[in-house]
Amino acid sequence: MAAQQAIAAAGGDALVALLNVLARNAELERDLALSRAAVSNGFSRGWHKARS
Repeated sequence: MAAQQAIAAAGGDALVALLNVLARNAELERDLALSRAAVSNGFSRGWHKARS
């Protein structure tokens, strides 16, 4: 269902939909990296590993 919605939002072009999903994923990974830097391992209850 989500794939069909992404393709429809891209005007029916599956390649454009895939590129949009990859771009959004890169944004989310960047946001996650920033949150890992800002939140301690103890506060996050270990959902990310502490830096060595």
